[in-house]
Amino acid sequence: MNISEKSRVVVQGITGNQGMFHTKLMLDYGTKIVAGVTPGKGGQEVHKIPVFNDVKEAKEQTSCDTSIIFVPARFTFGAVEESLLAGIKTTCIITENVPVFDMLKLVELSKESDLYIIGPNCPGILIPEKIKLGIMPGDMCHYGDVAIISKSGTLSYEITKAIGNAGIGVSAYVGIGGDPVRGTTMIEAVEYYSEDPNTK
Repeated sequence: MNISEKSRVVVQGITGNQGMFHTKLMLDYGTKIVAGVTPGKGGQEVHKIPVFNDVKEAKEQTSCDTSIIFVPARFTFGAVEESLLAGIKTTCIITENVPVFDMLKLVELSKESDLYIIGPNCPGILIPEKIKLGIMPGDMCHYGDVAIISKSGTLSYEITKAIGNAGIGVSAYVGIGGDPVRGTTMIEAVEYYSEDPNTK
């Protein structure tokens, strides 16, 4: 889960309403978004971010290494597979209602490759004051050494905000998603952050 303020992000589905809206919020937070992808929309710009027809072209032009996906559920498998083939290392699937069979195939593909999947149907990852890769509020907490991992979205926002209000800093907020089949399980996320030097 190689996410940091140095991550170079491509937004797949950037020209859709949700893609455009959350791209702006992530940019405002300071996330380094370097490209967007929408087939047939190459050459356009969204919030001054260049749009490409596919991830391979985006990676060649911008050296993006992380993707976030806002495409409809039926196109999610193809979008993630495209990221994998382009050499993207981490992808965050915001999309909900991704077919279970598609996710089973994607989990298998990720295990056979270097691709790390977060989601689907998740709020994403927040490393306070460094990067926001997702749709969660950016002002929930400040940076510290406690990791928060949750399947829930809204409930975890409230918990994270309460922790922040108590003066406790957060090293990472990770929403793994609530769907039956996920790219990252709760156990995998806990194991990862138990070995993270920035997390106690």
